[in-house]
Amino acid sequence: MWLPDYRVVVEAQPIAGLDDDVSALTYDPQRHSLFTVTNQPAQIIELSLDGRLLRKIVLHGFGDTEAIEYIAPGRYVLSDERRQRLFEVQLDDATRELDASQAQQLSLGIGQMGNKGFEGLAYDAKGKRLFVAQERDPLRILEIHGFPQASTDQPFAVHVLGDPERDSRLFVRDLSSLQYDAGSGHLLALSDESRLVLELDVDGKPISSLSLLRDRQGLQRSVPQAEGVAMDGEGTLYLVSEPNLFYVFRKSTGLAGQ
Repeated sequence: MWLPDYRVVVEAQPIAGLDDDVSALTYDPQRHSLFTVTNQPAQIIELSLDGRLLRKIVLHGFGDTEAIEYIAPGRYVLSDERRQRLFEVQLDDATRELDASQAQQLSLGIGQMGNKGFEGLAYDAKGKRLFVAQERDPLRILEIHGFPQASTDQPFAVHVLGDPERDSRLFVRDLSSLQYDAGSGHLLALSDESRLVLELDVDGKPISSLSLLRDRQGLQRSVPQAEGVAMDGEGTLYLVSEPNLFYVFRKSTGLAGQ
């Protein structure tokens, strides 16, 4: 991907019509729209690719929702940060409410992390891997195999894998969001405290970065608190930040470095 070649084309555009700050971001290739979540009230928010509010979906019983990830047409995974739960939900164009009692759930219970839990999700559709970012203490990326289930006719078998060597290379203070690029097999890791997006290769090694500081990547001001990153099929990057700000970055051909 080579992130230094990206330049901001939409900067700090307010997302109108929301009562709470958004967290996380995912791209839906079928709807050609973006999805994010809010916590108070608990909602899924659908946004257009130019940052306009399209709809709100009220959530019941999902806890401290922090992340959302597109899995397949009409299928998404939500995370409950504090209780370390994952939910598979289904929605269509008519969906306006979702209840956790109707969702497939997975509770991991990996230590007591308080509100330093699951901050980001990314999905590898080909490898059937769900990446889960733990914000910090410890900062790490887990790989979950077997959730969500490809078919309910098969036994429910979940494997959770860690990669301490990869985690040790993450020279950032926290993790806020993840994005998997199917074309390259690379993973993007967003850190709001470090104001940085890292590109990790297939071996988990950082190979490039995108700075969210003023005067880098064409930014007039530093991104205040980046909460979610997503990428569409054209390689355009979308980013959301508190307080409900919307950014778009596109690759400039012929550029290298920052």
